[in-house]
Amino acid sequence: MVDLKEGTAKQVSTVGAHSRAAAARVVHRVRDRGQSLTRALQEQHGGETSRDPALTQEMSYGTLRLLPRLEAIAALLLKHPLKKADRDLECLILVGLYQLEAMATPPHAAVSATVGAVRLLGKPGKAGLVNALLRRFLREQDRLRQAVSQQTEARWLFPKWLIEHLQRNWPQDWESILTVSNERPPMALRVNGTRIDRSSYAARLAQAGITARPIRDLETGLMLDTPRPARELPGFEEGLVAIQDSGAQLAANLLDAETDQRALDACAAPGGKTAAILERAHNRLDLVAIDKDDTRLESVRALLTRLGLDAHIIQDDATSPREAWRDTPFDRILLDAPCSATGVIRRHPDIKWLRRPDDIAALCATQRQMLDALWPLLATGGRLLYATCSLLAEENQEQIADFLARREDARELTLRTDWGRSLTHGRQLLPTSGGHDGFYYALLEKRTP
Repeated sequence: MVDLKEGTAKQVSTVGAHSRAAAARVVHRVRDRGQSLTRALQEQHGGETSRDPALTQEMSYGTLRLLPRLEAIAALLLKHPLKKADRDLECLILVGLYQLEAMATPPHAAVSATVGAVRLLGKPGKAGLVNALLRRFLREQDRLRQAVSQQTEARWLFPKWLIEHLQRNWPQDWESILTVSNERPPMALRVNGTRIDRSSYAARLAQAGITARPIRDLETGLMLDTPRPARELPGFEEGLVAIQDSGAQLAANLLDAETDQRALDACAAPGGKTAAILERAHNRLDLVAIDKDDTRLESVRALLTRLGLDAHIIQDDATSPREAWRDTPFDRILLDAPCSATGVIRRHPDIKWLRRPDDIAALCATQRQMLDALWPLLATGGRLLYATCSLLAEENQEQIADFLARREDARELTLRTDWGRSLTHGRQLLPTSGGHDGFYYALLEKRTP
């Protein structure tokens, strides 16, 4: 007779091993090959798939959030550094340590499934090493945690250079910024006002057993008490709602594009702000959405189709947009500029490890180029909203100060609101626990020189 319990246990173990091997591959692609976490997960799911994609994603995100602490612990456990050819195996060890550090998985199950994943990485001879390291961690975890807690990066879970940047920019707030940036992000929704109002949609959520609260300053914003998969949201596929951080939702209100105006979303992908602008204008807006990457524009097309919204979606580069648009200038321009993304790290923990110190100067140069290239496309009396998800002054208020100094036909409009921090130019949202991510906004108006 077959022992059903034993068979079930083996099946669970096999599924767990595949998920852990998949997570190790994802972390390896990010940590050692410089690939974004989003792309690494997409390639993993599109190739040799995990048996449990949700578990793979949880372990991948979590390992990258805690990466310097896990690396420091692994370094203490290993007598000698692993060879370069075994970097994927090292990532598996980090995934195993993450489970023992931060997940509710029973230790014996976490160790067993992680050891089982060694074979799936093609290195069965290293199973004993992985088993020994993880079991040693369980025996010595208190001592190991105490030892690495003295290391700056392991304590704050950020690279040292970025900690120093944030300390200079926010001397009174840097600790809270780091703490919040290491938390799991909340989930905010934007109700599609062209199809349903907020109170009606909130009622549908309640009927589905999902609790949410209105978001201050946003007529269509709802914050879920507990994040849920999109497929569980009522009416999601029918376009009743979109997932968008509450800080990002402010852009449509600040741009204030009115019905029948002509507007440009200059860095549109993945399309959340594009859709919000159209919804606010009841889908009666001549809006052009551009992005340099035509592949990323597919996400804009898919989102607008699901929400029942219309825009002219065109591949173009905001650093050198087509000259013909000067003949029919825009009343409103949104420049959601490429930036360090330091305000959204809790959603994208790979940013901490992919970004480099010299990236900031290059991003600032691109932002400057885009501002100068887009300004001639703006009609006199028109408004340009400059937005980033950065917390760094050189990308935000200093960028706007430089632009105003070289453009006598530009003036800044005061953002009359009490959210965020008022700066010399624009306003800054810092990431908050259970609330919005970090965003910067500045509103410019074109006047007769």
